[in-house]
Amino acid sequence: MDPEQQLINERKKKLKKIRELGINPYPYSFDVKDNSKDILEKNKDLENENKSKVSLAGRIVSMRKMGKINFAHLQDQKGKIQIFVANDNIDKIDVELFKNLDVGDIIGIEGNVFRTKAGEITINTKKLTLLTKSLRPLPEKWHGLKDVEIRYRKRYLDLISNQEVKEIFIKRTKIIDSIRDFLNKKGFLEVETPILQPIYGGAAARPFKTFVHDIKADAYLSISPELYLKRLTVGGLEKVYTICKNFRNESIDRFHNPEFTMIELYCAYVDYNDMMALTEEIVSHAAKEVNGTTKTKFGDNLIDFKIPWKRITMKDALKEYAKLDVEKMKDEELKKKVKELKLKDVKEERGFMIQALFEELVEDKLIQPTFITEYPKSVCPLTKEHRKDSFWVERFEAYVAGMELANAYSELNDPVEQEKRFKEQLKEKKGHEDPHLMVHKVDHDFLEALDIGMPPLGGVGIGIDRLVLLITGQESLRDIILFPFMKYEES
Repeated sequence: MDPEQQLINERKKKLKKIRELGINPYPYSFDVKDNSKDILEKNKDLENENKSKVSLAGRIVSMRKMGKINFAHLQDQKGKIQIFVANDNIDKIDVELFKNLDVGDIIGIEGNVFRTKAGEITINTKKLTLLTKSLRPLPEKWHGLKDVEIRYRKRYLDLISNQEVKEIFIKRTKIIDSIRDFLNKKGFLEVETPILQPIYGGAAARPFKTFVHDIKADAYLSISPELYLKRLTVGGLEKVYTICKNFRNESIDRFHNPEFTMIELYCAYVDYNDMMALTEEIVSHAAKEVNGTTKTKFGDNLIDFKIPWKRITMKDALKEYAKLDVEKMKDEELKKKVKELKLKDVKEERGFMIQALFEELVEDKLIQPTFITEYPKSVCPLTKEHRKDSFWVERFEAYVAGMELANAYSELNDPVEQEKRFKEQLKEKKGHEDPHLMVHKVDHDFLEALDIGMPPLGGVGIGIDRLVLLITGQESLRDIILFPFMKYEES
C-alpha cells in the first residue's frame, strides 16, 4: 500500500471514532462572526488578554499536539491565526475530538484573544466544532507549494498553500468590478450575447465546433461578441458592453488560453479617437483602484498606465523601431523582406505584408502603453476607411509590454461596403489551407441589421486576462486564470 493511502486509511479510522463520539463530522453550518485579519488588526496593541469572544472558522494548517496543551494555526480567506487548545478550557468531548483532528481539517472555534509569552496573538479556544474532516492529506511540502503542474491542475491546493495566490485572484475580481463600475457610471448598459452561435464572426480565428441535436445543426462557440453588440446599437441601445468568455481553437502558451475573458463595448456617435481616450481611462482607473497607483512592475519593466499614452501610426512605428519606410517600399521589396525574415503564412498582399513586418519587428519593442493606429484596410473587414487615405483604416491596437491589450475601430456601418468585404473574405477563405481561419458564411442577418441603419460607432475590446496579468505583475496567464486549460492527464 502506498504511503498516501495509508494516511487516508488512518484518517478514515479517526472519522469513525469521531462519529462514535456522537459528533457529525460534516455539519450544516457555523456562525462565523470574525476573521483572522480583523482579529489580528484589532488586537495588534494587546498586551495580555482580551475578554471579548470571537467566533471564526477555517482550515487547520499546522498543529503542535503536546498532550494537555496544544497549539495550531487556523487559515481562513483573510489569512492565518494561531489557536490555543488546552484540555482544562474545553469540554471532555472536545478534548477527544481534538485528538482525532489533522492538518487539513476545517473547524470552527469560539474563544477569546490573548498574547502568548512569545508575543503571538492567539485565540484561547473555549468551544471547538468540527466542520469538515479532511480524508486526503495535503501533499508533501504543501506549504508554499511551488510545483506549477500541481498548482494549476489542483488550484484548491494552490489557494490553500499560497496566500499570495489568493490575493491575485481577489485583485482580478476587483479589476473587473472597477471596470464595470466605471462604465456603468458613464451610462453604459451591460448586456449578454450568445456563446453558442450559428455563424461565428467578429474576428479571424479558428472556432470550436459543436452540434445541436434538437435542431440537427452545427453551432460554434463565440470567438467574439462583436456582431451581436452591433445589432443592439441598431436597436437603439447607444452605449453597450459585455464582459464575456470567448473561445479560439488556437495557441496555448504564456499569453494565450483557448478560453479567455474580455470586455467589449460600443458607443454611438463616436470614433476610434474617442475609444483611445476611453481605453486609457478604463485601464489607468483599474490600476489605481487595485494598486493605488498607475505604475506596475512587470518582468524587468516598470509599466506606467498614466494618461496620456503614446500614439503612433503603424507606418511610423515601422520607421521608428525597424527603420523601414513601408510607404516607399514596392510590393516586391516587401515580399523580399518577408522572405528574408522567414515569416510564414503571410499572404502576398501589401497590407498583410506590412502588418506581418510590424508584428515581427515592432510589437516586442512596445513596452510602455502605446496606441498603434491606422492599419491596412485589407486586414480589417469591419473598419471604416481612414478619412484621409483609403489604403488605411481607423483602427488602433493598444500594446503594453510587447503584448496586444486592446483592439478598436471606427466601425464600418455602410451595408453595401460591408457586404462587399464579407464576400471578398469568403472568396479568400475558399482557397485557404485551413478553412476555419476565416468566416465560413456571410452573416446575412447582420447585413440586414446594417440595412436598417447602424449609427456612427466606436468600439473596443480589452483582454481582461492580459490586463490582470499586467496589473498584478504575473508571468503567465495560468497565474491569473483560476482553471487554465491544460493537456489532459492520463487516467
